[in-house]
Amino acid sequence: MTPILTALLCLGLSVGSRTQVQAGTLPKPTIWAEPGSVIPMETSVTLWCKGSLKAQKYVLYKDGYPETWEEQKPLEPKDKAKFPITDMTSVYAGRYHCYYESPTGWSEPSDQLELVVTGMHSKPSLSVLPSPIVPSGGNVTLQCGSWRGFNRFILMREVEGQPSWTRDSQRAPSGEFQALFPVGPVIPSLMWTFRCHGFYSNTPQVWSLPSDPLELLVSGVLGKPSLLTQQGPVVTSGQNLTLQCLSDVSYDRFALFKEGTSDLLQLHGRQTQAGFSGADFSLSPVKSSRGGQYTCYGGHNLSSQWSAPSDPLDILVTGQLSYTPSLRVHPGPTVAPGENVTLLCQSLSNVDTFLLSKDGAADASLRLRSKYRAGKYEAEFSMSPVTPAHGGTYRCYGSIKTSPYLLSYPSVPVEILVSGSFGHHGPPPTMSSPTAAPAQGPSWYLYVLIGASVAFILMLCLLILLLVRQQRRGKCRKSTGDADPEPKDRGLQDSSRPAAVAQEETLYAAVQDSWPEDGVKLDHWQNTQDEDPQVVTYAQVSHSVSSLKWVLATPLSSLSGGLQDSEDRQAEEDRWMDSQATASDAPPDVTYAQLNHLTLRQKTSASSPSQSGEPPAEPSVYAALAIH
Repeated sequence: MTPILTALLCLGLSVGSRTQVQAGTLPKPTIWAEPGSVIPMETSVTLWCKGSLKAQKYVLYKDGYPETWEEQKPLEPKDKAKFPITDMTSVYAGRYHCYYESPTGWSEPSDQLELVVTGMHSKPSLSVLPSPIVPSGGNVTLQCGSWRGFNRFILMREVEGQPSWTRDSQRAPSGEFQALFPVGPVIPSLMWTFRCHGFYSNTPQVWSLPSDPLELLVSGVLGKPSLLTQQGPVVTSGQNLTLQCLSDVSYDRFALFKEGTSDLLQLHGRQTQAGFSGADFSLSPVKSSRGGQYTCYGGHNLSSQWSAPSDPLDILVTGQLSYTPSLRVHPGPTVAPGENVTLLCQSLSNVDTFLLSKDGAADASLRLRSKYRAGKYEAEFSMSPVTPAHGGTYRCYGSIKTSPYLLSYPSVPVEILVSGSFGHHGPPPTMSSPTAAPAQGPSWYLYVLIGASVAFILMLCLLILLLVRQQRRGKCRKSTGDADPEPKDRGLQDSSRPAAVAQEETLYAAVQDSWPEDGVKLDHWQNTQDEDPQVVTYAQVSHSVSSLKWVLATPLSSLSGGLQDSEDRQAEEDRWMDSQATASDAPPDVTYAQLNHLTLRQKTSASSPSQSGEPPAEPSVYAALAIH
């Protein structure tokens, strides 16, 4: 058989075979790829074709290739066959369909399977406008772009069975090729994570590497967390910086978002000892790109529902502009509460905005637009009226409107001292050098702890003082009772002097009650020289109500060897009572003095009879009173 005849015979058989396949009447098989139809370069994939139990063989065809791509015998129970690809490259990328052959003929062709290889070109970028934080029911626009000049971009959602979207690229004014994909409305019940690829129109199944994933956060569903920094909002280049996102809700993950970017940094949540959940986002070391406004969110695993945003936190990076402004305070750094103070920040360089910060303050700094006066850019920060909270160390910075979070070098710090309410002024302020480290005062909770400790110590001292005073009063009363017993000579004053005894006891009671109220001062002494039996007691009372002076000297008792006649004693007592009644009729401005029982206690000292048998001298008791 000549070669020409052999070639014609083979061609006829091939055409006949294809004609028979195309003319098949059996049900069409099903074709699919495992693990999927979009396969990274240099990985394996398996194509499956499933038909009838009576199938004798399965045939795989690829569009654009004239002959059978591959044939496989069916696997038990003969209803399907597999076509493995161990190393995926651009050669295998394309559209496939399959047939099966049975004793009665060929089947209809399967539906097409598009097998894509990725990673053949560099990855594009994927961003979202205006923000990846979307309120429930909101709409956003996803932008896929690249500098490689792709003709088309495809957006894919990372959920099984979800469709993809393809858009022609457009060249932006910046020269980048990009495509816009509108997405929405966004609802919390679905996951919203996307990637995009770029490709050329002549090789539609050969894609670039996938972009970084972009997740849309459906916010406002849960309670908002708090965003804090221990270093303060104003930082320097090279410094360590950590932003802490905390919440009293037990979130599984947290996200940090910087305004104006599509970057969304996510971390797994942790539980703190105080019962909060949180995450620490390290931005160390600080560089100019860290400047901006940040918010954080909390969320749960396997859910697109996120919290409301935290309050925004501005991070300002100093030393990014070459100039250093100056800072002055008017009328002076030491002021009294209620006065007005103005801080003037100036610069010879072009400044759009001046910023005033206070050392140790956690809140945002004050900003003012600059004004050009007398060849300088300046801004006046007014504090009116001044309170103790305004005291502290201040610095000012300059910035330009194109980079509001990048600041100049700090000015020389100025310390404002708020004097006390009694006119006491503190020491003059100290001006530190620009390179001096900022003063780091104790935190507020240290002040609270110190104040509580001082209050506790004062209360403890007051309690101890009251206990000691009460104990001394008890001892004083006890010692007074032991030191001043009733005189034994009282026994001589039996029933013959009942009125005198009652009078003495009444005077004692009145004196005891008035001691703490009128501020009476008593002087008490005894004259015991030469064992003189005569005892003299003086009491002096001073008062500032009037300058009236009076002296009363009255013998309270007389003891001689025997007792006087009871009628004489009664007459003496009557005269003493009359003098008391006369004193009680005095004008209202007369102040009556009352004496403590320690002074007017009647005392007698009866000495033993002398050898001569003469009775002792009569003891006398006197009381002297003076009111000033």
